[in-house]
Amino acid sequence: MAAAALILSLAQAWLWVGAAVAAAFLTIGLGRIDNDASDAFLFRVLLIPGVLLIWPFVLWRWWRLERGEPFMPRYQPLMAHAPAAGIMAILIVGAFALSSAAQQEWPADIAPEKLSEARP
Repeated sequence: MAAAALILSLAQAWLWVGAAVAAAFLTIGLGRIDNDASDAFLFRVLLIPGVLLIWPFVLWRWWRLERGEPFMPRYQPLMAHAPAAGIMAILIVGAFALSSAAQQEWPADIAPEKLSEARP
């Protein structure tokens, strides 16, 4: 029970810090780093749940953009990942095809029951 209370306390602390970051970022920071969002007040409300959860990333991005540094250099995935991505795509399609083809048989000794009468 103590572990559950600790996890709950950590989650609450995370969300409280996220609420403080959301309040600061959405009132001050967003208009400073994105000119298009300066008058978008309804848009800011939609960002609150996301900022509550990923507030360390939001702080880091805000800090980088305030300093004039690029947010993130262009990421080029490793070519070693290309075969793995192709294999995963084939496996996903195959799993979907197999799950669509599988049919369940109703047990022969159990008669189906009608739950309610159909309404006209």
